[in-house]
Amino acid sequence: MKKTLYLVRHAKAEDRASFQRDHDRDLVPEGIMAAARVGHHLAGQGIKPDCLISSTANRARDTGKVMAEQFHIDPDRMVLEPKLFDGGPKAYIAAINGVDKNCQSVMLFGHNPDISYFAEYLTHADVGSMSKGAVAIIEFENLDWAAISGRTGHLVDLVSPKKLKES
Repeated sequence: MKKTLYLVRHAKAEDRASFQRDHDRDLVPEGIMAAARVGHHLAGQGIKPDCLISSTANRARDTGKVMAEQFHIDPDRMVLEPKLFDGGPKAYIAAINGVDKNCQSVMLFGHNPDISYFAEYLTHADVGSMSKGAVAIIEFENLDWAAISGRTGHLVDLVSPKKLKES
């Protein structure tokens, strides 16, 4: 059975210089609007993830909450994973490998550069640096979440707020 992973880089947040702790930076109004726009676009495509996982950083968690609203999903269903903040790509693979087998689709909210590296690791596609609020849509055929590793996925699409704004 096919599994779908939506890797989401958090939307635009406050400047690093404005905060004492990077973890506590909040989304700016432009970031909130961009996350809502991308979520609305995906929902319009019939997408509604079964499971949500996010870094505990404010900007990632809040990107997840804004998008969850677009899918009519209770944001409290989101699982917060502290290691996604600064645990590197290994934290991302551990989070995905630990997903409940009953979830057919997962949306994970994280940070660059790790989330972009992770998308490339899974697909061997040239993703580059994902823009803020972008979503890499990756499909896996006949694999359980625990078996997902390098080059096991196929990049279906890369959706960015900027591209949606232009169209």
